[in-house]
Amino acid sequence: MKNALRAICFGLAMLTAGGAFAHSPGGEGSRSGLPVPEISHGEMAVISGYRGRIMDLASRAVDTSEPFRRVLNYAEIQYSYCLWGRMPGSVTDEESPFNECAHAYLAATKAVLLAMRGMPQEAMAAGEIASAVDVDMIRRGLSLVTCRFSGEGFNTADVVRPRWSEIPLHPASMASLTGFALILVAGVFLLRRLLRVQSSE
Repeated sequence: MKNALRAICFGLAMLTAGGAFAHSPGGEGSRSGLPVPEISHGEMAVISGYRGRIMDLASRAVDTSEPFRRVLNYAEIQYSYCLWGRMPGSVTDEESPFNECAHAYLAATKAVLLAMRGMPQEAMAAGEIASAVDVDMIRRGLSLVTCRFSGEGFNTADVVRPRWSEIPLHPASMASLTGFALILVAGVFLLRRLLRVQSSE
């Protein structure tokens, strides 16, 4: 039980570590990473709905290259830094403190999809997903929808963290994180009580 509690605390500390630093496309790490093309606000709204299918197909890809694996890994890392897409408005609201990091993981997801269209074994399935995305974009009229992060490219060497300092100014994010914090505190309290009971037996 104690180890589980330590693991939870360590995980949260690692997730929030360095949260005050913004994305730095021209930073030291950019020179050693791979560029990830930008994604528009409209594309994000559609790609997010297909993310599960794209990542599932990518995880089963056989004939992969190192650049493909690095972009795929970046997509997964960014997804976790963006709290697994659970924050309300992270994809649709450009004022969300999580919108830029959502741009990063969805831009990488799009890059993964486009790369799979050139892979012999994945090309057909990736093409079907890409076609569905295109149809969805047209049907929903999202092709020309942009936001302040729409022209921003990314790099696999630069982790884009949520803008933690802006959370108090974003009611939906604040409410969600407050609720999560209360659940976490309750969980820690219950674990401690359980440990006391076990130690007294």
